Amino acid sequence: MTIVETSIREVLIIKPDIFSDDRGYFFESFRKKVLDEYGIKFDFVQDNISKSKMGTIRGLHYQAGDFKQGKLCQVIYGSVLDAAVDIRFGSPTFSKYVSTILSEENHSLIWIPPGFAHGFSVLSDEAIFHYKCTEYYDKESERAILYNDPDLNIDWKVKSPIVSPKDLKAARFKDIAKDFIYP
Repeated sequence: MTIVETSIREVLIIKPDIFSDDRGYFFESFRKKVLDEYGIKFDFVQDNISKSKMGTIRGLHYQAGDFKQGKLCQVIYGSVLDAAVDIRFGSPTFSKYVSTILSEENHSLIWIPPGFAHGFSVLSDEAIFHYKCTEYYDKESERAILYNDPDLNIDWKVKSPIVSPKDLKAARFKDIAKDFIYP
């Protein structure tokens, strides 16, 4: 496994070692010891899987309070643009985001710690997205930021976004609560 730092030091890209032959491939997508060495010392308590069609944008989501989540994300099938936005007030990278392509071809993962909003857009015909969470889902703690907020200006790389009614009603970035304070 290779860990790649991003422009926001807490958000990491994980590139597994892929072993391929004429039968297919094998790789470790999770190894706690390696992640611990990079400061990802969390227990994962819930795994989630979503299937989405091309043009779907899910997010930007996060949970606050006792249910704040870190997420270890990967794509099992297809390709997505994944984005993590720093929502930690006082952080030197507050309001900045990291985006990367996760796909079944590159097998990369992204670590998104608590204090970041997360979303992705589907670039392939379909995508199956898998993520491990450090805390359980809690509806009362759920928050969202409008995916196309002009203060963030994320290029989702889709022409006709498909967005849930709930996500279309999400808060503007300038209106989010101070749920996370840096450090």
